[in-house]
Amino acid sequence: MMSIYTYRVLADAVVYLHLAFILFVILGGIFVIFRPKILWLHIPCVIWGMVIELAGFICPLTPLENYLRVQARQTPYSGDFVIHYIEPVIYPEGLTRELQIVFGLMVVMVNALIYGSLFLRKKRHG
Repeated sequence: MMSIYTYRVLADAVVYLHLAFILFVILGGIFVIFRPKILWLHIPCVIWGMVIELAGFICPLTPLENYLRVQARQTPYSGDFVIHYIEPVIYPEGLTRELQIVFGLMVVMVNALIYGSLFLRKKRHG
């Protein structure tokens, strides 16, 4: 049987993992410039992040974190990771569905620019 403290640490670890995944989705194309093999991991992650944001789904890491919080005798939150953790930092007055769609489209645009520049660079250098 795990202790309350262990559940709390695991819940916090899920938060950090979730944030790292979001950053990888948004900026992972930069890593592809230096490590092209990462492309095969990054593209599915971008598609997953885009689907979650554009369709309004909740990432499975959110219910996992909430389960761990309950086991740690902490209060779980409603909504998703972005609304609970990112919104207060970026948009303290509220994250609307429209802004969530904008975030999803920004992920696509940032990665399209990165991959477009990679494609052009490769084409120029043969």
